[in-house]
Amino acid sequence: MATLTIKVGSNVLTGKDGMLNTARMESLSAQIASLMKTGHRIVLVSSGAMAAGRGMTDRYKELDPVAQRQLLSSIGQVKLIDTYKQIFDRHNLSIGQLLLTKQDLRTRAHYLNMKSCIEVLWASGVLPIVNENDAVSLTGLMFTDNDELSGLIASMMDCEKLLILSNIDGIFDGDPKSEGAKVIREVRRGTSVAQYVQVTKSDFGRGGMVTKCRMAQKTAQAGIDVYIANGATENVISRIVEGDKNLTCTHFEAAEHSTAVKKWIAYSDGFATARIIVNDGAVAALQDENIAKSLLPVGIETIEGDFKKDDIVMICKKDGSAIGVGRAATDKETAMRSRKTKKQRPTIHYDYMYIYPTFR
Repeated sequence: MATLTIKVGSNVLTGKDGMLNTARMESLSAQIASLMKTGHRIVLVSSGAMAAGRGMTDRYKELDPVAQRQLLSSIGQVKLIDTYKQIFDRHNLSIGQLLLTKQDLRTRAHYLNMKSCIEVLWASGVLPIVNENDAVSLTGLMFTDNDELSGLIASMMDCEKLLILSNIDGIFDGDPKSEGAKVIREVRRGTSVAQYVQVTKSDFGRGGMVTKCRMAQKTAQAGIDVYIANGATENVISRIVEGDKNLTCTHFEAAEHSTAVKKWIAYSDGFATARIIVNDGAVAALQDENIAKSLLPVGIETIEGDFKKDDIVMICKKDGSAIGVGRAATDKETAMRSRKTKKQRPTIHYDYMYIYPTFR
């Protein structure tokens, strides 16, 4: 049976009045329950806490943005998880709640501990329901939105599929509101859809289609099939799992599986202590998907900030744009001193480096 991460967006779970759409929650939950009873292992990444909170109080309008997030997510998460509990109780399934911040995954040890927790829930027949802990997340260390969080979870748990359920049918080849715009059904490995993506955000979520595409391609690069589909479509989860070719959605084709360490590093850029600026030759070599290349000292132009061995560092072009992230094999002083030596040892080894998809 398959292992799945299913992300449900805020606009899927809320009505126009800002209240939770319990009928939609019941439909999606029934599909999840049916799959779990046939042996599928599922993680549900559910937005909706802040949207649920908006339907419970008007006092947030008097507060600044940070206080609004703290109030709405705190009271809304209670309502969200209680609603899920009532629904899954009717299917005789237990749920477990996991509220995460990026800091919870800042080290490999923390990351593995979280993975172990989800494995325990799976082994006990419990559905893990995950959300970001918006009440305590600092702006600078927040996930982009739950799309990023769901990609991380799917990679962490070696899932076969990631389902991103939104309020749109997929990625369109133009403005979705324009006549003649069509859903791009397949995104092959190495294909960019940047020219098609709209930059508008949803009413409740922090991210938009740009975020979804970036996270979908990053997750697909880790060896996971990703689907962006409309959460309002009847039996959408079951149809994706069953491989229904008539379902309108966007499928990002999985690449070869990454190692467990690379999957962790792919989502570690928020913890970088320094920026390594590399020359054009190094950029070309590192972005060549056909050749496995480590970053050697000779490719370094300069370093911004300081780092020690095993620290997470960003890899950047000379214009400052990031092309990847990795774990340093040496400290800064050794890397700079070794740039002109004949014997070149990697500053970042290929096995501990993640290069962003070209879409980024």
